[in-house]
Amino acid sequence: MANPPLTPEDQERYQARLQALIVEHRDLDQVISHLAENPPPDQLLVPRLKKRKLQLRDQIWEVEALLMPDEPA
Repeated sequence: MANPPLTPEDQERYQARLQALIVEHRDLDQVISHLAENPPPDQLLVPRLKKRKLQLRDQIWEVEALLMPDEPA
């Protein structure tokens, strides 16, 4: 199914959203790495963070798909 063309404002908004998701994903990766070396008292914290990281990855893919044109220009 083809995505409707985005207005410049929509593109700008999606680009900002994409950057925010990428930053949060990267930050979570660093936190998870740190917690793997220094296990927290809460045993469920790392699995919750990993789940959130996967959700972010999916959201990143969705926004990238919206920003990618369906046909070559």
